[in-house]
Amino acid sequence: MTTEVQWSELQRDPKGVAALADKGDVRVRRRDGAPLLLISEDAAESATVGALSAARALRNALAHLPAEEGVTVLTEEFSWLDLLPEPDRRQFATDFVRAVEASAELGRWSVLAQVVVEWRATASIHADPALLDELTRPLDDDHGPVPAPEGA
Repeated sequence: MTTEVQWSELQRDPKGVAALADKGDVRVRRRDGAPLLLISEDAAESATVGALSAARALRNALAHLPAEEGVTVLTEEFSWLDLLPEPDRRQFATDFVRAVEASAELGRWSVLAQVVVEWRATASIHADPALLDELTRPLDDDHGPVPAPEGA
């Protein structure tokens, strides 16, 4: 269970908020920013170990399945995989498992989120035949050098 307190309560009574954190997670609401989550180091470490164990188990489970069965399992969660060509589905499965493991090891789940966002965008392109044609057709003209990004 997560207890919620206001930022002002943390400032006013840090020992009281610390006592709440000894009993469980504490969400600290702020007016000028995203809420903060105060958890014990033991709980954070347990979450990391659990996530890493789950990531390794997923990797091993998918490694022991024929490639098409692994893709089928992931398609049950990500229905948009049906829009991708078969080689891309297999590549998504590989990228997904690697991103899960990397995210678990780093404690940065944004790595996995980015992989899913990018592959979903690829599936969206495949769902639009005109866009797919436009993005995959050969280029006939040389448009010159690509300018450096602004601020570089």
